[in-house]
Amino acid sequence: MKGEGKMVIMSKMKWVGLIGLVLSAFSLVVHFLLARYTVEGISDYQSSVTIFSWRPIFENPVFVKNYVNAAIKFLRFVFAVQCYKSPLYRRLWGQVRRLESFHPDANPRGYYAAWVPNLNMHTTDPRSESSGYVFVRIQGGFHEIRNSICDVVAISRLLNATLVIPEIQSTTSSKGISSEFKSFAYLYNEDQFMAALVKDVKVVKTLPQNLKGARRKKKIPSFRVPNSASPYFYLHHVLPVLNKHAVVELVVSEGGCLQAILPPHLEEYQRLRCRVAFHALRFRQEVQELATKMLHRLRAPGRPFIAFDPGMTRDALAYYGCAELFQDVHTELIQHKRAWMKKRGIVKGKLSVNSAKQRLNGSCPLMPEEVGILLRAYGYSWDTILYISGGEVFGGQRTLIPLHAMFENTVDRTSLSAAWELSRIYGREVNLIDTKLRPPPPVQEKKLGEWKNAGLRPHPLPPPPARPKYPHNIEGWWGWVAESDNEPESTVMELRTNAHKLLWEAIDYLICVEADVFIPGFDRDGKGRPNFASLVMGHRLYQSPASKTFRLDRKKVVKLLEENREHLYQANYTWLTSMRKHLRRSLIDGVIEASSKSKRFSFLSHPAPECSCLRYDPTKPVEASLGVMHSCPKWMDSEIQTQSKDKETEEDSDEDVSSSSGLFFKNNGGNNQNGGGELMKEESQLDDQEEIEGAD
Repeated sequence: MKGEGKMVIMSKMKWVGLIGLVLSAFSLVVHFLLARYTVEGISDYQSSVTIFSWRPIFENPVFVKNYVNAAIKFLRFVFAVQCYKSPLYRRLWGQVRRLESFHPDANPRGYYAAWVPNLNMHTTDPRSESSGYVFVRIQGGFHEIRNSICDVVAISRLLNATLVIPEIQSTTSSKGISSEFKSFAYLYNEDQFMAALVKDVKVVKTLPQNLKGARRKKKIPSFRVPNSASPYFYLHHVLPVLNKHAVVELVVSEGGCLQAILPPHLEEYQRLRCRVAFHALRFRQEVQELATKMLHRLRAPGRPFIAFDPGMTRDALAYYGCAELFQDVHTELIQHKRAWMKKRGIVKGKLSVNSAKQRLNGSCPLMPEEVGILLRAYGYSWDTILYISGGEVFGGQRTLIPLHAMFENTVDRTSLSAAWELSRIYGREVNLIDTKLRPPPPVQEKKLGEWKNAGLRPHPLPPPPARPKYPHNIEGWWGWVAESDNEPESTVMELRTNAHKLLWEAIDYLICVEADVFIPGFDRDGKGRPNFASLVMGHRLYQSPASKTFRLDRKKVVKLLEENREHLYQANYTWLTSMRKHLRRSLIDGVIEASSKSKRFSFLSHPAPECSCLRYDPTKPVEASLGVMHSCPKWMDSEIQTQSKDKETEEDSDEDVSSSSGLFFKNNGGNNQNGGGELMKEESQLDDQEEIEGAD
């Protein structure tokens, strides 16, 4: 009996011990999750070794729907609610309150003004009889095409003409592109484009049969229109030809064919541009669907994300003389491109430019490492999701290594989609012949004979064989830089890749517009005009003005970086405060500055005040600076009341905030290696009261 009693006691003790172990393991897991998802977002329980990866939280590109179990989802929901209420979350991700009164309003407010010779200004109904057909061929990259389409629609309305769906040369001139999609339909939805503009401009898919034949025979008048041409150029030069021949062809190659800022009496044409860019231009269905899937995958962890566009293209670096930011062959490639631009009159300055002075002047892109430092200085933690956009980052992946070290959840479109998903949007394309290295051709017998009969030795070495033809890529490593002043002709594969880049940038564009925070590294292209990032900022200003969009003053940023160049990863309180103040002010000052700098080159980069309205009284200095005085329609009043109540509940909590965690570079296991040193903990907590009052 005693033995049996001991056995029972021992078995009970085993069960108690087992239950204790299970509870301990469960509490440990919960503890890790609590530490992982606190407001500060920084865990002290990380491994000492972390492998750099594009997607530590996106390990499977297929993204299985049951990504986590219900318990973890519940914990995420609880902590997300807590984070949303916290002052730190509002400072990093919340809306800019001084821009909350702005709302999109591109609806017509009157008739289109038109000019008729020998008569004064009068108004015309958009549905009046057409004066002829306007056929357009557009050349350029993604942002140039988008700008040009909006311009030609406004021009067609100005001329009271019927617009033929524009032809995009980047796709129609490329060999090997899928026959499923041609020209405009390769990138945009034709039916949506035509339906959205039915009350503004008559749009047709093709020319009438008789005019098609005339175009093939090149018997229709053609204009190679200049960039930013005045409305009067079209009214006095193009319109008479259109009336005579009933058709004109416009060739647009400079990324825009109508001046950005129109006279006040043509303001209705500005709103037409907005309706085209933000409502009529919808991407092809397959592109829209893939971008939507990628957005869902980005938001699957239940956290907001930052979109970053580096803007580091070879053309832009060459145009502004930023070759010395790089080393070795990259510097040579930029200088080679600058020489090519100078020969064609694109660049009018000197061939050799002091890149250090250009950088200090704010004329060069910020390096990805510098942007990473800015974001960490503002308070974004190492596990923040950072999406990198752009079809090209000059310098390759090595320029992004420091950024990966600071933000481990750095992703791009290749990380968020499978290869088959990207190939699906290209359509069925023919297989191209693989251009492998070809052997060098033999030495010509004539030259070799001349060498043999050159006379007494020693004489020059025999002529070398011609160099082998490498299947170069325009942004790769070239063997032709020192051989010719001209850029090499594009191969068939490169032409196809250029067409694919339009689709890649369309996906990036949609993701950047919807991002919680957007920050550009550069806002100019290789011709000195607003680039992809500028279009994104303009779209965000129209669609959601209060969303966080950092419009950096690169001159001030570089000055701050140079002041602390030797201790960027050990920044002190004063430097962090100065950098945060600049980033905070850029949310407002950048918008005001863009109205004078970017808008005069591209209206879509700053569509205010023509396409905006106010829900509140225009008494604040921001509204006065931007010139937005138009009140929103009455149907928006119901939304005003609900949002104002929400703001009243938040005002008190914001004003009570005196500090936040403010940690800059905290040592998360010693894996942040950039320059070989450990990143120092910033022990002092920064005062965020001024930041909240200023930014919000």
